[in-house]
Amino acid sequence: MSLGQITPNNVPVPIQLLARLNVSGQCISVHRRYRSDNVTVDASGFAKAIAARRRDGHRVSAAHTFPGGTHDMLIRYWLAASGIDPDRDIATMTVPPAQMVANMRVNNMDAFCVAEPWHQQLINQRIGFTACITGELWKHHPEKAFCMRADFVTQYPKATKAIVRALMQAAAYCDDPSNVEEVARICSRRRWIKAPYSVIIDRMRGHFDYGDGRVVEDSPHKMFYWKHHANFPFRSHDQWFLVENIRWGNLPRDLAIEPLLNRVNRADLWREAAAELGVAASDIPAADSRGCRTLL
Repeated sequence: MSLGQITPNNVPVPIQLLARLNVSGQCISVHRRYRSDNVTVDASGFAKAIAARRRDGHRVSAAHTFPGGTHDMLIRYWLAASGIDPDRDIATMTVPPAQMVANMRVNNMDAFCVAEPWHQQLINQRIGFTACITGELWKHHPEKAFCMRADFVTQYPKATKAIVRALMQAAAYCDDPSNVEEVARICSRRRWIKAPYSVIIDRMRGHFDYGDGRVVEDSPHKMFYWKHHANFPFRSHDQWFLVENIRWGNLPRDLAIEPLLNRVNRADLWREAAAELGVAASDIPAADSRGCRTLL
């Protein structure tokens, strides 16, 4: 938005990133026809299977929720890590989250990356299975972010920090195990996700039945909102997504990354809000970078 890449008439709308809303907890699922191909965080079995389908004349596709967004970049990374070119070996498409399961049911796609509860619904309907939790690709990877227009932040700094403080409190509340049932029930309501509580609760607790025989209790890759510095807007996270968007042609190769980060990332405001809220020092990162991380 700040670059005008996705705004009407490509007019830049200066935006500032004030907090992260969650890390990890997304998944990549595939059609049940691939169940015998050992498709996991390692997609090499998927690569062989889709190559065979293409030779037989079948169209093979993978879905995400928004071009250049987190789900797009994560499924592309997963595919490319196993030698699948997401621009040549498989067709990528944009599908709204609530329509993922229905599209796989009618064979419009072979794989998709999205948040819950659509993966659990896919399994419940015996249409497909979870290949991997995206945290298996990159532990505690960033996902949703909270942003505001830069002109609002400049004009109303006190209101901005008040909103960030409220988000901090909400994030900590969601990560408290004693609140998970209430959060799941809220999410299940018609005005929000509109999915059964029974479909939401297990994976929110970290109970993952992959649908292919694998079952994991208390997964370290479930979604976090506050723990593991999940709420902090690390510049290194923003940089990774910029570089990946450059990699896949969504942004120009000569993009000046550092000046853009300086304009958009407001880790300084997050720290100010945290200090005003009395956040423990251990919950305030000392640096704006996560440091060296290991990905698949």
